[in-house]
Amino acid sequence: MRLMKNTLASAVAAVLAGTMQAQEIVDLRIGTGGPGGNYLPIGEAIANAVSPIAGLELCNSEGDCEEVSVRAVPLVTAASVYNNSAIQRGDLDAGLTTADVLRTMYFGEGEFEGNPHPKLRILASLYQSQLHLVLPKDVVIADVGELAGMRVGIAELGSGTQVTVLHLLELWDVTRDDIVESELNMSESAEQFLDGKLDAFFYVVAWPAEAMRRIADAQELNLHSFDQDELDLILADLPTLVPSVIPANAYDGLQHDAHVPGVASYLVVSSEVSEDIVYELAKNLWKPSARNILDNGHFKGRFITLDTALDGVDSLGVPLHLGAAKYYREAGMID
Repeated sequence: MRLMKNTLASAVAAVLAGTMQAQEIVDLRIGTGGPGGNYLPIGEAIANAVSPIAGLELCNSEGDCEEVSVRAVPLVTAASVYNNSAIQRGDLDAGLTTADVLRTMYFGEGEFEGNPHPKLRILASLYQSQLHLVLPKDVVIADVGELAGMRVGIAELGSGTQVTVLHLLELWDVTRDDIVESELNMSESAEQFLDGKLDAFFYVVAWPAEAMRRIADAQELNLHSFDQDELDLILADLPTLVPSVIPANAYDGLQHDAHVPGVASYLVVSSEVSEDIVYELAKNLWKPSARNILDNGHFKGRFITLDTALDGVDSLGVPLHLGAAKYYREAGMID
């Protein structure tokens, strides 16, 4: 097998300069998310499941090759927006992202108008995440518009959540100037909320999220349940979102099912990663030993299945990586 793309360029140079021995391990960088969310533990599980990829030939432009093993390394990041941007820049080789952010960034739409990210490629659809709008236990709002004047966590810069939240606020004519905003990761948002420094905060994350559990353990959790009019408005404007439910038993003390917008999460890779590498990543992700890792790690790992690996791909419009397409074709899942 040959790996001749720009990805892992520093490792290629080191191998061919003789600073690394044959079968040396080189790193494939996977962007995950921040503390308190799902992307970090899920990304760690995926990296563990797909590594190592042994016996690959790493070649330079002169055709000189060395045999190496490739190891997937999960990195803490701000999640979707950061991951996609870093893949486009060449700072990451792969990453986790939500469907809405993936589509807008790939095509250069919305807030990314004129800034497409053509290197993004899909390896697999993973699972569905839900928009959590966290409120104090006894606080109920009629709709998102009532957040005006409140201290609101809008998630950290570089996250897919912040992109989605700012869009939602606009639907109710709430601007950033109308709230006292805080740009925080999920763990920081939970801490500020429990300290009484936030009146509400948003995060797109698959339930159950550890940060939300901490709030529930303190008996302070309420989640806004979007009524049908709210959901209709959101889904009409953001077609990559879907109706979803966070059940009452998802968190201690939550007294109701929360009807919320949901969004699929994807594992994406750079088009610069070779077809051989991505083919091996896909093959390793769906082997029996990976199933054991995914099922016994984070709760959402059990929802990452081969049967749903292509869910939403056709409608999203972002292409599969050639290596992933080769695997799914051999598996009889695409023509």
